[in-house]
Amino acid sequence: MKQSIILLALLCSLWSNAQNKTTAVADKLFARLEYVEAAQAYQKLVDNGKGNNYIYRQLAEAYYNVFNSAEAVKWFALAAKESQDAEFYWKYAQMLKANGKYEEANKQMAVFAQKAPNDQRAANFKSNPNYLSKLLDKQKAFNVKTIKINSEKTDFAGFLSNESQLYFVSSRNKTKRTDGWNEEPYLDIYRVTYTTDGNFGKVEEQTDLNTKWHDGPVTLSADGKTLFFSRDSHAEKKFEKDKKLNAKFGQVNLFRATKNGEKWENITALPFNSNTYSTSAPALSADGKTLYFSSDMPGSIGGTDIWRVSINGDTYGTPENLGPNVNTEGNEQFPFITADNLLYFASNGRTGLGGLDIFVANLAKNEPASNLGKPVNSEKDDFAFSFNASKNVGFISSNRTGNDDIYLIEPLCAVEAQIAVTNLKTGDPLPGAQVTILDEKQNPIQTQTADANGLVTYTVECNKAYGIQATQDGFENGVFAIAKSPNGKVTLAAPLAPIEVKITETEVILNEITFEYNKANITKEGAFELDKLVGVLKANPNMEILVKAHTDSRGTDKYNLELSDRRAKATVQYVISKGIASNRIAGKGFGESEPKIDCKENCTEEQYAINRRSEFLIVKK
Repeated sequence: MKQSIILLALLCSLWSNAQNKTTAVADKLFARLEYVEAAQAYQKLVDNGKGNNYIYRQLAEAYYNVFNSAEAVKWFALAAKESQDAEFYWKYAQMLKANGKYEEANKQMAVFAQKAPNDQRAANFKSNPNYLSKLLDKQKAFNVKTIKINSEKTDFAGFLSNESQLYFVSSRNKTKRTDGWNEEPYLDIYRVTYTTDGNFGKVEEQTDLNTKWHDGPVTLSADGKTLFFSRDSHAEKKFEKDKKLNAKFGQVNLFRATKNGEKWENITALPFNSNTYSTSAPALSADGKTLYFSSDMPGSIGGTDIWRVSINGDTYGTPENLGPNVNTEGNEQFPFITADNLLYFASNGRTGLGGLDIFVANLAKNEPASNLGKPVNSEKDDFAFSFNASKNVGFISSNRTGNDDIYLIEPLCAVEAQIAVTNLKTGDPLPGAQVTILDEKQNPIQTQTADANGLVTYTVECNKAYGIQATQDGFENGVFAIAKSPNGKVTLAAPLAPIEVKITETEVILNEITFEYNKANITKEGAFELDKLVGVLKANPNMEILVKAHTDSRGTDKYNLELSDRRAKATVQYVISKGIASNRIAGKGFGESEPKIDCKENCTEEQYAINRRSEFLIVKK
């Protein structure tokens, strides 16, 4: 995220005093929050051979603040050659994650956790070291789609009213005034009609709400008559002067407006705004009685936290911090609250995929927030979740393609599929069975272990066919279909047949072990038969087997001998891969030297098939 960070950043300088005369110009630009020009000034010093650890860190911080993760990682790496404070390593880790370098990010997080063991971010990391695989395995809840209203500039924070008006924030205006933060125009509020077929009308600037400073984002009441929005305090001529820097530092404040016809009027500042902290990114509850927002006001746990305040007409209560189930020592921003008390928000203080991720917390149950996973979240900044329940559509914002853009999200229609794995002969449940769900192309999606009642539950998409593959030692594998269902719950019986193999005094007799033509790799059908042998060996722990592979008489003696030997060895390797000790099974190819039917070149196809076989001789019982 680039320009949208402006609305929520702490408008203060990390390094307000110049290191020395050499860096004075660059330091002043940095302190004025003009990070683009500051980075250029520090870079010139490096190019002129004046680089040092202080400058490297300043460059890293500048690029971190504008979310240029590739450049930030470069300079963090150089600055890390000298020991730094804990927050340095946390920021370094975030930039590494934004570049998909998770292993290296975890190394930096380990340093951060060592230096700040009492930090909640450190505790979350140490308690969940395998968070990435869990996030990537998480079943997706939404489809994410690109939309055509985005511009070449910054666009974010879409909010759809019940009147089908999508309000959003953008720097697409044509003003020549730019913000030194990232050299883009100041943000304005825009509006566009969202049609029932999923298209958009003409984008229009909301001139009755915009100033020459930053404006937005917004939230609306259910009846569409009241609007809350963020605005740069410079518009109210409220700021603090810094004569040394020749700068005026403002805050982001919250305002309320009411609708009169097609215009927004009666714009008033909320009473808990301040010149010393920001209040931003409002979200109104469905009943209009509670306003959620982001702020760094006193009492915040981290940089910016999620707060809420009660509303009674024109009267506001005392802002309340939502506490550690939501907030961390990092930044929590862009809240959105649903009618059933689910709070969605963006955070970079919790374990995620990179940058800001979108989380959800059930405030009614007082449970810690959980990550929404992909595709809502990415390695970059993902934020500003909103959802219109009556239209069953929502919006997120992300810089996953390099620019802040708005994306449309649609919830996946979900069906609960319960699979009961049982013994085909007895009907008894098979606890511990491995159940893999397959997509329409039979690709595995996820594997679960059946519970004590032989049950596994998956959440699948509506009107979409799935498959189930169930396996259990001592039973034949089973593949079953989950039929398409529009909603609700489906149940599926997955009975597995016990493996019944003919065992003589000298041999385990299986059906033909098939291979691809002229190849030695095991086929699906061959694996099915060999699993029976695995079951026999597991049931008889002292048994040892010799695999004899034979070919028919077509082809040269040498070729047939080599082919059969490869197939024998492939058979042995498959059985070993299923957990059988290598000293219990051996294999050897015999080519065409031991035919069952001595017909040579005059064999029928049936006779060729009989000679082309695998035998499983019992060496030891």
